[in-house]
Amino acid sequence: MRSTGNSPNTPLAGACLRDAEVWIFDLDNTLYPAASRLFDQVDRNITRFICERLDLDWDDAHKIQKSYFREHGTTMRGMMSNHGTDPDDFLAFVHDIDLAAVPRDDRLDAALSRLPGRKIVFTNGSVDHAQRVMEKVGVAEHFETIFDIVASEFTPKPEPSVYQQLIDSHAIRPETAVMVEDMARNLEPAAALGMTCVWVHTENAWGQEGSENDYVHHVTDDLTGWLTDLTALKN
Repeated sequence: MRSTGNSPNTPLAGACLRDAEVWIFDLDNTLYPAASRLFDQVDRNITRFICERLDLDWDDAHKIQKSYFREHGTTMRGMMSNHGTDPDDFLAFVHDIDLAAVPRDDRLDAALSRLPGRKIVFTNGSVDHAQRVMEKVGVAEHFETIFDIVASEFTPKPEPSVYQQLIDSHAIRPETAVMVEDMARNLEPAAALGMTCVWVHTENAWGQEGSENDYVHHVTDDLTGWLTDLTALKN
């Protein structure tokens, strides 16, 4: 059953979600609002990195950035494969951003504190970036670990092998896990493994790709409100 809107649509759906043993959350545009446009800074930094490393003008660098993203899953992977880029250098450069636009979210903090089960961040970014953002939002204490692009040996979502690596590394039973993600296509491998999938709808076109498919089980454009309502439901 697919539920839409900003709260679980039936008590039964809410009860099933509340029984989850593990909650797997994406980071960017998921644990903070896409309206803060934090990722715009990362996007500009990626283009600037390509400009500097490949001695290109902005437009040509931007075309390469988007091409590598489509072909390799992340621009970093494309730069590594085609130009021998040091991933640590890339990650440090592109995540050098101002977090002032990211709000503290006390309601999300409260909802996560009431949400049963283990909680893990699963991101194509770095641990350092995730930790900075989670501290700014005020939710870092709720997560037992961050499975980042380094842990996945620089292979990004939605490569299916990365999901299996996450499962194996952290003893996750997929049928008892929920994955929350703003890029709908990243939910397909999770659903194939048996996870319940929650898509956080944003206005970003690249996040909506695949959102019409049946591997999206629940949809919300307000994760904080959705989790608040979920944790308020009675079993």
